[in-house]
Amino acid sequence: MPSWKEHIPSIGTLGPFLALLIACTFFSFQSEQFFTGANFSLILQQIMVVGLIAIGQTLIILTAGIDLSCGMVMALGGVVMTKVAHDFGLHPSLAIGLGLTVTAGFGLLNGLLVTRIKLPPFIVTLGTMNIAFAITQLYSGSQTITDLPASMTFLGNTFNLGQTQVAYGTVLMLVCYALSWIWLRETAAGRHIYAVGNNPEATRLTGIPTHRVILMVYVLAGLCYGVASLLSVARTGVGDPNAGQTENLDAITAVVLGGTSLFGGRGVVLGSLIGAMIVGVFRNGLTLMGVSSVYQILITGILVILAVATDQLSRKGGR
Repeated sequence: MPSWKEHIPSIGTLGPFLALLIACTFFSFQSEQFFTGANFSLILQQIMVVGLIAIGQTLIILTAGIDLSCGMVMALGGVVMTKVAHDFGLHPSLAIGLGLTVTAGFGLLNGLLVTRIKLPPFIVTLGTMNIAFAITQLYSGSQTITDLPASMTFLGNTFNLGQTQVAYGTVLMLVCYALSWIWLRETAAGRHIYAVGNNPEATRLTGIPTHRVILMVYVLAGLCYGVASLLSVARTGVGDPNAGQTENLDAITAVVLGGTSLFGGRGVVLGSLIGAMIVGVFRNGLTLMGVSSVYQILITGILVILAVATDQLSRKGGR
């Protein structure tokens, strides 16, 4: 019979939530504006693009991979869907579908290079990051695309929840997290991702096609980047070829702070949402306190090192 201790979540699971709770408590004493529904709605709007990218990044890191191209692929998806809608008058649903196809195609390319040619994910995605950036600049002519159809920016609109205005994009992000959490937890395909991250060779010997699992993960991550590009377009109202410059590191930061191990096989996708919230809360709280943005970057860097060090120490302790 399992003991009561086995039902208590580990510190690795609770840690991100406790860090978020402590940060919220601290900033609520520093600024009266912090602990309001409007401010939390603003924080969620600010993190919704990185939050969506972090879902895809979590799937890849769970297989012990990493994706540096996510931000640039997201920017390319946004430019493609806005430019074909603006220049060729393509129906918004078809334009969005084309943007999603492009981002998923980059995911497929990353996956094929990792599984078929067996190149390291770091090198593959570093290369595709630069390719996606170059295509984005060439295709857009380095020009921002404006005058978009209203349906392409719908997710940036808000509705009233009590006294608080909530963006539809925020709701979409939360729904995507709920679905991905259920899929990873309750389906065989989701559990195969953890198995591949834990021990790919043992997983292969049990009959699970590890290459197919990794390929699927990269394609799904590409689709997540496509949805993130739609949220970015909805939030800014334009197709921006200079978007995605820092989103890759922001997404990796959110995943690491959320407790997902960079060594693969361990983590919860909802933790990445909490990780994105931690970064968002720190930036928002420090801004309300009038602290320079340089210190926000400094604190984020320290948090990432602490999270990775905790993961490394917990792995050593588990041996």
